[in-house]
Amino acid sequence: MRTLFTYIMVFPQRSAFVLVALLIAGIAEGLSLTALLPLISIAVGDSGSNDSGIGKFMEKALQDIGINPTLDTILIIIVGGMFFKGFVLLLANRQVGYTVAHVATALRLDLIEALLASRWQYYLRQPVGSLANSIASEAYRAANGFEHSVNVLSLMVQVLVYAVVALFISWEATLASLIIGSFLLFVLNSLVSATRRAGTKQTHLLRDLLAYLSDVLSSVKSLKAMARDNVADAILREQTQQLEKATRREVMNREALNALQEPILAALTASGLYLALVVWELSLPEVMLMVFLLTRILGLLNKTQRRHQQLAAQESAYWALRKAAEGARAAAERATGTLQPTLQQGVTLHHVRFNYDRKVIFRDLNIEIPVNTFTAVMGPSGTGKSTLLDLLCGLTEPQSGEVRIDGVPLHDINLRQWRHMIGYVSQDTILLHDTILNNILVGEPTLTADDAERALRQAGAWDFVSVLPDGMLTIVGERGGLLSGGQRQRIAIARALAHSPSFLILDEPTSALDPESERTICETLQNLAKDLTIIAVSHQPAVINAADRVFMLSNGEAEALSQEVQV
Repeated sequence: MRTLFTYIMVFPQRSAFVLVALLIAGIAEGLSLTALLPLISIAVGDSGSNDSGIGKFMEKALQDIGINPTLDTILIIIVGGMFFKGFVLLLANRQVGYTVAHVATALRLDLIEALLASRWQYYLRQPVGSLANSIASEAYRAANGFEHSVNVLSLMVQVLVYAVVALFISWEATLASLIIGSFLLFVLNSLVSATRRAGTKQTHLLRDLLAYLSDVLSSVKSLKAMARDNVADAILREQTQQLEKATRREVMNREALNALQEPILAALTASGLYLALVVWELSLPEVMLMVFLLTRILGLLNKTQRRHQQLAAQESAYWALRKAAEGARAAAERATGTLQPTLQQGVTLHHVRFNYDRKVIFRDLNIEIPVNTFTAVMGPSGTGKSTLLDLLCGLTEPQSGEVRIDGVPLHDINLRQWRHMIGYVSQDTILLHDTILNNILVGEPTLTADDAERALRQAGAWDFVSVLPDGMLTIVGERGGLLSGGQRQRIAIARALAHSPSFLILDEPTSALDPESERTICETLQNLAKDLTIIAVSHQPAVINAADRVFMLSNGEAEALSQEVQV
């Protein structure tokens, strides 16, 4: 029930609309049902039943509003009430459908927004496959959970309406039926709890499976080349079989609930009929209506429990999404800086100290990067080359010391505005399975095809792009696989240049290129340095020799190298 009330609190307006609509529909159905008793009395010729509370009440109510309670009048009231109920339910169910789509969208956007606003180190610890599962599968299951919760409310409203009508006829029979129905729900609740556990297990297994699957698919080429793809297949097979077992348990519990409810409902209906006729000695019209009402009440209680069981199977997805979003929000980036950034003098790292847990990366790092220069940083693996770039982007912060932009501490600068001034090319050149144009613009609404062409020319890529059959509309394939390594790298540089940055940051820009492609990239960087400030992390001699300034990282510090000692 916690999930049910949570849905109502998170989406109050939509839930309130549905509840009001369901209440109106229930009242309409209740009024039409109360007309059944005088209708049955007329049909069986039992006028004495009109002396009963509900029959007398209905007859007087109709006469008070100027309606003669004849057979045709009562039939019209019943049919009209049912039509009105159907119309109101149509509005309510339409709203439910709209809300289900809205819930899925809201949950997805909430998680995406929280993830993108989180600290870089937090984001690195999140499995990509698990995030994809949350945004796709879990959001859909959570939205279905809202639909089931609304249906639970709808059925409870209908139970309430039928119970109120039944109380007017025989409060003893109604109370007994409600007690028996509640006991039935309690007895079968173990199946609902088992379904909840199976649903939670499915959520965890789906996350693990898709996280591992994403990693396997990204490295399937090397696994196949070493004939080790069978190992990955075995692990995926085992995880899939565990997921199948959890699904089987959910199906078994659901079908067991359905199978047990039907015979129990039949036994309770027969018992109620016997009690009404023999023990309470109700009239035949009252007995017929009571049997109908109590059967409906018990049936609705059973449906409520089945819907609650479906909600229990889906609710773990909602709570998993909530937990993921809350975790990401708790790891949100700081937003303390307010100053407008400029880049007219240069960027400096002043006495920076940084460590990951107990591992010291920088002890006393001092680097100066003047504007319109090409600076290269080299050093053995693990000396913090990529961490240096993260510090310059504000993706991480030093434990002590400062990163200064034109002498202003980065901590005091509006971080988002500073990043708008940066063009970044990562070590792993990953392109979207899309056109060259879309890979450069990446959905930025302020950029145009002219910006893309300018960036391609700056990156030295326009010569090969312009001769392609579809030009900038050429599809690059999965991860850019239809292009060569050098072409992919120049497209990545063009992407970084499209928004006209002032500071270009490159992480191992030529590590996977052949000598000719490497020479072309280095010439491109030298030309760009005339108008841009560039820093590149690399261990490649061509990049080091092309740079204006070179720093060697070692023992947590940076040593400036002269041109004579460059590789």
